[in-house]
Amino acid sequence: MLAPRLSPQSRVPERLAMLGAFVQAAIMFFIVFQFVTVATFSAGPWVLAEPIPGITLAFHFEPLSLLFAVIASILWFATTLYASGYMRAHGETALPRFYCFLGISISATLALAFSANLFTMFVFYEILTLSTWPLVVHTEDETARRGGRTYLGVLIATSIGLFLPAIVWVYQLAGTVTFTPGGVLPAETSGVVVSLLLLLFVLGVGKSAVMPLHRWLPAAMVAPTPVSAFLHAVAVVKAGVFALAKIVVYIFGLNISSDVLAHWIIWLPAITILVASLIAMREDNLKRRLAYSTISQLSYIVLAVLLFSPEGTLAAGLHITMHAFAKITLFFGAGAILIASHCTKVSELDGMGRQMPLVFVCFAIGSLSIVGLPPAGGLWSKWFLGQAIVASEYPGAWLLLGVILLSALLNSIYLLGIAVRAFIKPFSGAATIEAVPWSMRAAMLIATGMTVLLFLIPMPLHEWLVVLTLSIR
Repeated sequence: MLAPRLSPQSRVPERLAMLGAFVQAAIMFFIVFQFVTVATFSAGPWVLAEPIPGITLAFHFEPLSLLFAVIASILWFATTLYASGYMRAHGETALPRFYCFLGISISATLALAFSANLFTMFVFYEILTLSTWPLVVHTEDETARRGGRTYLGVLIATSIGLFLPAIVWVYQLAGTVTFTPGGVLPAETSGVVVSLLLLLFVLGVGKSAVMPLHRWLPAAMVAPTPVSAFLHAVAVVKAGVFALAKIVVYIFGLNISSDVLAHWIIWLPAITILVASLIAMREDNLKRRLAYSTISQLSYIVLAVLLFSPEGTLAAGLHITMHAFAKITLFFGAGAILIASHCTKVSELDGMGRQMPLVFVCFAIGSLSIVGLPPAGGLWSKWFLGQAIVASEYPGAWLLLGVILLSALLNSIYLLGIAVRAFIKPFSGAATIEAVPWSMRAAMLIATGMTVLLFLIPMPLHEWLVVLTLSIR
């Protein structure tokens, strides 16, 4: 809150943001070590307010929320460290305002993570949208304003027009919007109603970027690179798929009977996976290519959630984690390339890997994780997603598995192809390579190191998610 009062030249905003991020991460790790049993998770919620009878602003610790909050806290620290070098190296202004809204955004993200009911989730979902909009339009030029209008328009329209009516419908059916293991919908709820309600949530949680409600995400790439990394890995999109996962697990429940229409809803993310991958292959702008990659990868998580099984929930939790660290590595790399060479297009990167080996090695490892290859953690989330699909009773499960495999092939073409041309093709010499600030390099190494560590030591994360699946059966 002090940040807007400081001069643009002051480094106090960076220091305050770094201190806040470090303290937040430390608190989250302390909470995780304290809340390690299912019995502890079953403790009642903390009620902040009750605006109307039966509708509360309340928070609750449970395994899925704690996982998401820990990921967000670690990557907020890395993003703040990265931003401290990038924003000044790129000549960005209004830094006090930037760090102020960055702090508000992560606070909204954590509040959403710990929401105990749909009403609380919706309130902080909207606060997150509004607090990230100033970050998207940070440069305040016409391109940024146009991107900001698309960003705000799509997210507000979907949340007010679809998400909120779905919440009201749940309250009418169940008399409660509290997240409850096993779900809250009455057993006599018809399959058609369940399917329509599910469709409202899938499309209404616009931050999950399921096509055709995805255009806000490429539009938001007008933002500075730390904001893009924050949107794709720490907040916004992860908040979207996390919210959807929590809704499926605690509102619908995993044992709910499925209707024919509900079987078809899973093809929305399946189609998004392939179409977004094909568009990414054609994008020459590096950040927009990464944006469409994110759209595709988010739908892996949505697809896993819509399997309505413990195995699918476990795979979704794994991919939320693996994709977060991999994608932030890629965006950190894109920002480092921009600072060092002022290049923004894939076609301009020929031979640059030999000029910037650290940046492109990190970028290659992040790409391997997105594809699902060793030595990166993405291998395990894809592995368990494949197992969940095979174990499911969905019609066309093998076709869904084919979608995942085809997408992995497309991912390797549009992501690993960047590293190949950077290391194999001759350097044109057209770009002058400048030094990348140490804080940016350090943040890249943190994200890349976590990506490799999750490949080498995945079992603690897997066991944590097993606790989740046991608590919701």
